Amino acid sequence: MPCLHTRSLFLTLCLASPAWLSLHPECEYIFQLEQEQLHCLQYIAEQANNSTEGCYPIWDAVACWPHAAVGETVHRACPSVFSLFKNDTGSVSRNCTGGGWSRPFPPYHIACSVEDAIPETEEWYFATVKLIYTVGYSVSLAVLAVAVFILLLFRKLRCARNFIHIQLFITFILKAVAVFIKDATLFSNDITNHCTLSTFACKASVVFCHYCVMVNFFWLLVEALYLNSLLLSSFYHSRRCLWGFSLLGWGVPVFFIVLWIGSRVYFEDTECWDVNEDSPYWWIIKGPIVVSIAVNFMLFMNIIRILVHKLNPRLIQFNNCSQYRRLAKSTLLLIPLFGTHYMFFNFLPDYFNINLRLCMELCMGSFQGLLVAILYCFLNQEVQKEIHMQWLRWKERSYGVVSPTAKGSQMDTPF
Repeated sequence: MPCLHTRSLFLTLCLASPAWLSLHPECEYIFQLEQEQLHCLQYIAEQANNSTEGCYPIWDAVACWPHAAVGETVHRACPSVFSLFKNDTGSVSRNCTGGGWSRPFPPYHIACSVEDAIPETEEWYFATVKLIYTVGYSVSLAVLAVAVFILLLFRKLRCARNFIHIQLFITFILKAVAVFIKDATLFSNDITNHCTLSTFACKASVVFCHYCVMVNFFWLLVEALYLNSLLLSSFYHSRRCLWGFSLLGWGVPVFFIVLWIGSRVYFEDTECWDVNEDSPYWWIIKGPIVVSIAVNFMLFMNIIRILVHKLNPRLIQFNNCSQYRRLAKSTLLLIPLFGTHYMFFNFLPDYFNINLRLCMELCMGSFQGLLVAILYCFLNQEVQKEIHMQWLRWKERSYGVVSPTAKGSQMDTPF
């Protein structure tokens, strides 16, 4: 029976892609075997009152063997389930002896050309991907936590702009935490059948995973709306507006998650709620995310249009040129991180080039929070100046050294 190593990585795609998750081939293998087992057990029950001579019908976890007389050799074609992996053109035989059924010959994995384990190179690839995304999310979580601490620590950095940045940082932190919770809950050992697991902890981890994905996309949308408003210079960011942003980023996903939970409980309470093949209720979550990606992309194109217009030297005043160029640099560095690549993956089949999707959405996506923290916090001139000022004040208190630059600072960067 093929190993289920890819199941862990495939489920982890929920943290990177809104288009996941349909039925994985290896789980389809298990579900199809369960259906064949059910039919075989029904056949065995029907044959229970027939002749007791010879070998009884049996289910050997792969194929169903009918009643046979002693000395008879039964041939069975490879089960159709093997066609999911290699082929089902071979056949397996058993002899009915006085002591019962013989072992199948040749063995299933030889007759049906199915490997007992995944190839070593493929296993190494999956292990490498998991190592990279674990390192990526760990580093991102640590750096994002430091960034949030810095933005909350200094009073001069408390403004509407940094309030939105903090919320975005927190969503990336939640995504990283969701990865570790998922790994600890679902894949702590190799014995668990991940395809049929159905526990409260399992379902809770999937729900938390979906919520983290949704809030991250919605706060990316808030960032895009905010950047558009800055460039248009026609939006007053009052406290009421911040409440509106918070409701959009944190509240709207709660509504869709609760609606989806209710639909799963009452209509599709199966497995770990992680299989959404042909499920209309999956669009309760996927729909809003797809819409947010599309709106984000349109806002991204609008930002490019505005910047191209404003950065035309003939249309702007000399004293505003430097400001808009800094704005353009900060915006263009961050907007690609808003998920524009999801426009590509979102409309492709779930199994389109799995290795490429694992690399792009898990490996590179795990470092997305790190890049956002660097661009929006550590490379921010206001943050750098405030940290420098605090360092100078500490030196003054400790050593009595007063630097001329400590007398004041100008913080005029737009981000």
